[in-house]
Amino acid sequence: MAVKVLVVDDSSFFRRRVSEIINGDPRLQVIDCAVNGKEAVEKTAQLKPDVITMDIEMPVMDGITAVREIMKANPTPILMFSSLTHDGAKATLDALDAGALDFLPKKFEDIARNRDEAVSLLQQRVNEIARKRAFMRRPMPAARPAVATPAATTAATATATPTRTPVRPISSPMSPALSTRPTSPVSMSRFKASGKRYQLVAIGTSTGGPVALQKVLSSLPANFPLPILLIQHMPSTFTAAFAQRLNGLCKISVKEAQDGDTLQAGSAYLAPGGMQMMIDGRPGAARLKIIDGGDRMNYKPCVDVTFGSAAKIYGDKVLSMVLTGMGADGRDGARMLKEEGSTVWAQDEESCVVYGMPQAVAKAGISTEDLPLERISERILVELNLV
Repeated sequence: MAVKVLVVDDSSFFRRRVSEIINGDPRLQVIDCAVNGKEAVEKTAQLKPDVITMDIEMPVMDGITAVREIMKANPTPILMFSSLTHDGAKATLDALDAGALDFLPKKFEDIARNRDEAVSLLQQRVNEIARKRAFMRRPMPAARPAVATPAATTAATATATPTRTPVRPISSPMSPALSTRPTSPVSMSRFKASGKRYQLVAIGTSTGGPVALQKVLSSLPANFPLPILLIQHMPSTFTAAFAQRLNGLCKISVKEAQDGDTLQAGSAYLAPGGMQMMIDGRPGAARLKIIDGGDRMNYKPCVDVTFGSAAKIYGDKVLSMVLTGMGADGRDGARMLKEEGSTVWAQDEESCVVYGMPQAVAKAGISTEDLPLERISERILVELNLV
């Protein structure tokens, strides 16, 4: 059965263009269109679409307000269309906070090198987020009492043939799709530190990453003892606004990385969009090297590039993780980290918006633990003996 899509935009030209692209995929079907957020809320209640594409700036009711209303009444996977401006970046991040799962630039020439590639990307994104619709529509479970001690799993040590340890989520505020999972008994076990020593944390992510990173980083203390590298697939006009938002929400310092930045404990450095972030120097005196993304690279920034650089400089002293995202970026870099003796974790399937990048790492046998999003920060703190 085809995925049913509701297209929401105040431009008749854009509605027609998006509808033609979506209907060009036999797996997808546009069932209706809406011209503003209010109409989108009403049609979502009536038609129960599987996916919604949503503009941000519209009359009567804007897209962000519409997302909030839809998520309260009829949770549905939503793909936002955004302008690649600073204001557009802030609005898009607000939409993701409200519950939207992903976004694409409204100008298709900004997302691909040619029309065919842009068409394929839009169709792929709609199909991917449609996979979350079943989770988003499950009834909320009864509230559980707070747990006094950290929940957990057995920590895996760095070995040639690690034992994979899955942990199931209790719940997650990341989106309605991920907040309706029932609690599993294994969630109540305790984490244990592996005993490894670290000098750097590195996190790579893509689709669903902005909310995932916010969830993880906002739970870290101001005295966090290590520098953190963040590689998020994101347009160049978005990364400064995203770093600024994270910095305002987190106890640690977060900034968009600049060439020559010295890595400091308690600071996170977000790779700038359109560029590659590498490490130069040595542990204890390392600096960031920001270079041109290059036309031949599929991802700018690229998780593989940063992870590979970290492996060369820090060897077995990196605590790394691959979070939600489409594709397989991070697999090769994670393999380099593992070969040096560093630790690699992956976000589990149930808590991912798109289980692509973490799956690539897990299927290759590179990661040692599968962790639900809501427990990753806790796992980090235990591993570093901070709790």
